[in-house]
Amino acid sequence: MQYIYILKLIPRLIDDNAWTEEDEAIVGRHFNKLQELQKTGKLILAGRTTNGGESQFGIVIIKADHDEAKYLMNEDPAVKEGIMTAELYPYSVALISESNV
Repeated sequence: MQYIYILKLIPRLIDDNAWTEEDEAIVGRHFNKLQELQKTGKLILAGRTTNGGESQFGIVIIKADHDEAKYLMNEDPAVKEGIMTAELYPYSVALISESNV
């Protein structure tokens, strides 16, 4: 099964000037966790919109059953440490390109 979780910054962090060193460190841990999921083959895709402001969001698409997907989302450092909120949805990748970047 595949799942997608959508990430949104907490309101305080919408303003780029509001970020602290700790916030940046959390994002570093978040990225490292995604890299670990990539190495284990669980990560299909991760990224974020670049529009900025309140409408920006990130997505993570993973291969897992529901319980594992929920666990992985909740253990994501950005979620666990409170700088992003997340919502989990069942998902199905229909097409993917090897040369997508």
